[in-house]
Amino acid sequence: MRLAVIIGSTRNGRFGPTVAHWFARQAAKQFEVDLIDLATANLPTTLPDTDDKTPAEVAVLAPRLATADAFAVVTPEYNSSFPAPLKTALDWYYEEWHAKPVAIVSYGRETGGLYATAQLRQVFTELQAVTIRNTVTLPCYWEQFTADGDWPRPAAGYEAQAKLMLDQLVWWAQALLDARTDHPYQH
Repeated sequence: MRLAVIIGSTRNGRFGPTVAHWFARQAAKQFEVDLIDLATANLPTTLPDTDDKTPAEVAVLAPRLATADAFAVVTPEYNSSFPAPLKTALDWYYEEWHAKPVAIVSYGRETGGLYATAQLRQVFTELQAVTIRNTVTLPCYWEQFTADGDWPRPAAGYEAQAKLMLDQLVWWAQALLDARTDHPYQH
């Protein structure tokens, strides 16, 4: 099973790569992982008209998304939402998301990104994807470092959250893959 882990933040000094690399190591126990960093994907910020040619950067990322059996989105919460570059990336594609499961790993202040997660669930529903109920939520993530600067603290419990979510993601990925294979998805 192939999992695309998407780093949703492009901000300078972002924490997203730290979380995404940690999560990718957890996911690699159950999936073949493709780490997609939106900061290096260079997707255009302006969406085209329906008759416009697909930009090269969009065309390059499309097969990586299309061949994924599942997705995990790593997102910060900014102003009670997820970042604009992540929304743009979601909007560039449509069929690539269809009938596939999505796990959400969020981080932020006290809420740990729960507002961003709720909004992403709405967007993925419109994209005809299935979000996993359990999430990995990282409130006040900056407090979860060990004395030597490693992340996360073993006592933080994030590994257990990730395992539960990944177990659910594996189940949904297999169930939806079987369904798409037996009965092509109609949209």
